Amino acid sequence: MPFADLETAGQAALGVPCQAEREWLTGVLTATRGGGTDAQGDWEASDRTRRATLRILGRAIDLHGHDGDGYQETLRTAVAFGEEATTDPVLATIPETAGWRGVLLRHYSVGAWRRLWAALVADVGSKDGEADRSAEELRDWLAQQAPDADVRRVVDDLPPLKNAAGQLLPVERQLLAQGADAPMTNVLLLMVGALRSREGHLPSDVRAIFLGRQRRWAEFLDPTWVDGLIVDYADRPVRDLAARLVDDMLAQSRRVALAKLRTDPASGGLKIFSRLHLRNERYFKTGDEGDSDIGTRIPQLGSLATQLGLFAVRDECHTVTTEGRRILETNP
Repeated sequence: MPFADLETAGQAALGVPCQAEREWLTGVLTATRGGGTDAQGDWEASDRTRRATLRILGRAIDLHGHDGDGYQETLRTAVAFGEEATTDPVLATIPETAGWRGVLLRHYSVGAWRRLWAALVADVGSKDGEADRSAEELRDWLAQQAPDADVRRVVDDLPPLKNAAGQLLPVERQLLAQGADAPMTNVLLLMVGALRSREGHLPSDVRAIFLGRQRRWAEFLDPTWVDGLIVDYADRPVRDLAARLVDDMLAQSRRVALAKLRTDPASGGLKIFSRLHLRNERYFKTGDEGDSDIGTRIPQLGSLATQLGLFAVRDECHTVTTEGRRILETNP
């Protein structure tokens, strides 16, 4: 094909803006048609939820985009902490704001478990017998990093979770600023999540999402599970609680591995999907575990909105464009 003919087909190339596709995708993401702002009509619940999330993110950018943080941290600042989730004239009228507060707060506990588990597995050697570990050695690994105090004192020494007005304070951010890679930092994050799970700390709609909408009772390793351990170990050394957390992680790893047990069609044997294995009362690994946070998809959503002209980046700060404010109705 002559190059001249290829030039005329440029709109079909990946990454080349196409106005028709842009308008269509904007309508899908924002649950609108024809560049309007009306989300009524035959849109499904998932469409309205997606629009609500974009509106919440857009309003968070209006309020805190000048801070220069990424999309997710900007959303946290506006929704997870402080008073804006309930007092801002836009955020307070969007029902999904409470759900995102619960998700973002629970995200800290999930991330803490992932980093703690990854650090434990990293301390275990391979199946060749290099630095394999017993359960007692793994308990000691975390217990030896615990402060010389009882659990009650450590909990009491945590920064306040609320201010005098009852608004949530960013304790999780303060702890992470001390070093997310330190195992005890993640133990403290789990404690904070446990305290936030207590009745009365969060509004009922936020707490329902924080604990899980389908939840009927305490689940292994969830915030109420950790809260129960805090109560049981209140007057015992933190090292005892640390050792218990190791036992609980190992037990949960075993439960998950057995739940995923499958027959290997090639060999006819059983296949266990796990990186940590037990042989002769010694743990060995076949690979390391990831310690990155579970994705919320907020950065990807923000990136899409930027490509569609709803958001923009100026001087390394996020902003909402005039068109974005009109379609998402982020102005009070």
